[in-house]
Amino acid sequence: MKSAFDVIVVGGGHAGCEAAAAASRMGASVALVTMRAGRIGEMSCNPAIGGLGKGHLVREIDALDGLMGRAIDRAGIQFRMLNKSRGPAVHGPRAQADRALYRTAIQDFLNEDDNITIIEAAVGDLVVVDNASGLSHDSQQVKGVICEDGRIVTAASVVLTTGTFLGGLIHLGDERTQAGRIGEAPSNMLAARLAKLALPLGRLKTGTPPRLDGRTIDWSVLEMQPADDPPIPFSMMTTRITVPQIECGITRTTAETHRIIVESMHLSAVFNGNISGQGPRYCPSIEDKVNRFADKESHQLFLEPEGLEDHTIYPNGISTSLPRDVQDALVKSIPGLEQTVIIQHGYAIEYDFVDPRALRQTLELRALPGLYLAGQINGTTGYEEAAAQGLMAGVNAALAASSGARTDKTSFTLDRADAYIGVMIDDLISKGAPEPYRMFTSRAEYRLLLRADNADQRLTEKGIAIGCVGQARHTAWQTKNKALEKAKTVLATLTASGKELAAADLPKPRDGGKRSAADMLSLEGITIDRLTHLWPSLGTIESLFHAQLEADYRYAGYVARQKADIDALRRDEATLIPDDLDFSVIGGLSAEAQDVLKQRQPETIGQANRLPGLTPASVVAVLRHLRRHADAAYSQKPNTSAMRREMT
Repeated sequence: MKSAFDVIVVGGGHAGCEAAAAASRMGASVALVTMRAGRIGEMSCNPAIGGLGKGHLVREIDALDGLMGRAIDRAGIQFRMLNKSRGPAVHGPRAQADRALYRTAIQDFLNEDDNITIIEAAVGDLVVVDNASGLSHDSQQVKGVICEDGRIVTAASVVLTTGTFLGGLIHLGDERTQAGRIGEAPSNMLAARLAKLALPLGRLKTGTPPRLDGRTIDWSVLEMQPADDPPIPFSMMTTRITVPQIECGITRTTAETHRIIVESMHLSAVFNGNISGQGPRYCPSIEDKVNRFADKESHQLFLEPEGLEDHTIYPNGISTSLPRDVQDALVKSIPGLEQTVIIQHGYAIEYDFVDPRALRQTLELRALPGLYLAGQINGTTGYEEAAAQGLMAGVNAALAASSGARTDKTSFTLDRADAYIGVMIDDLISKGAPEPYRMFTSRAEYRLLLRADNADQRLTEKGIAIGCVGQARHTAWQTKNKALEKAKTVLATLTASGKELAAADLPKPRDGGKRSAADMLSLEGITIDRLTHLWPSLGTIESLFHAQLEADYRYAGYVARQKADIDALRRDEATLIPDDLDFSVIGGLSAEAQDVLKQRQPETIGQANRLPGLTPASVVAVLRHLRRHADAAYSQKPNTSAMRREMT
């Protein structure tokens, strides 16, 4: 069957947009199939990008030439760096967005891409083929999609990014509405098709707060939170933010709010048994917070505008599925909101997802080669997590479609020491998603190495090597890298004696010897600006690079030790486990360990090491077996995972 496209991407959300753009940058012809083209790039929940852990993902997406960082720089109306009181490893860049500007930015990027064709349709089925008989629903490979209107679109690879549309069901009090999001139909036909394919499906839920009319809020009684000045862009391609910056309001729930919620708890879909899906522990509904933290007298709310020309306010902190009249009452019990009008009531939504343990590290389904999954269909929550998966799925789908035409690599993966993206994907495919997965800095073992400010230093060269970084970013990175290297040379060559340092009111070394400017930056509280009084030539270093260079030197010793640990770990963790390895012949494996390994079929020793129910001793037994046979059968047999990808 001849393919009309190299890659089909289903869904116009954050995962779908990044997948389509990434596949296009790889040289693939891409069909982006979405129900409503005008909603591409829509921010369905809070119009904000970044935050703790999430901001790292956005910087990494940008380092690989993704769209999200550039889009929020065009649309951000309040940029703030979270966690500034702590070290740079856990700083969290965040920006409130103008919803309309963000959507326009994403659509502009896609419409400017000649490799991307946007098809407006609902997908209801998959084209599944085998080499012998062509179209067959019993075969092993996905080669396209079938739209609900009967159109068939074929491709070498398909990326599903269904968000909350897969069997989506909205709950608002006792009202239940089939929808992917408010006002839009769910993907029930596709959900039924995936169920028939015997994929490991589950249900999750998320929610959203009521939207408020900002003109009816008493802003005069609220604490106001300004934007950072100057705002720090997300993308290395952005020189400065030109969008006007606004303030957000802060208020709190009251005892009356909590009384209303407690007395109405039985009416909440979250508590009355109507919802079967597991909700996000780290972003609970207001009724869940009041129930779990009964000792708290109040909970903080952030009143965040949804746009410069939009009166809609997003009250961050009161996600709810309570009935409309209860929402009206609880909102009016909050200081500053006594006369507030609700534009759209909050609701909970539950939807189908595929257990991500069924995926390879490339985000390809093991059971259905040619089909890649990204976003909430994999059990994650949040725009940033979805976009990062979309980028990785798009790159790998394009690689599979090209069969090595552009590169001799058959896949592109990142591990836990490369990026937060690698941490997230490894967590998902190793541990699954018992609840909606959200990224935090605490999930990363190598936080000092994986900072938000050095994402391009870590990843852009990898993106260039695989082919997903365009020429403009390639050139910009080369320019920046040369400037950083020049600055490091200057910092290393400028030296001063202990006497000179003391005279400049800088810490004097105990041995009285000379110290370089680089040595001084390793000390707490020393900045390039402070050193410029002693070494005026440091004034030639662009201020844009100051924080990054200061962090590089401050943590240099720790990072060196982490890299040594990583090198040792990778020597074993990267060891491939053949798909056809018979675990029953490995000595020292319990029956339980064999069952876990047979069921999960880990691709590497590293992935096996993170499987629940598998002891370190069991992993060592597998590693020893592989080493003993390294120069025998397994060293001569190519990994069948790679073969399948290469044949796709």
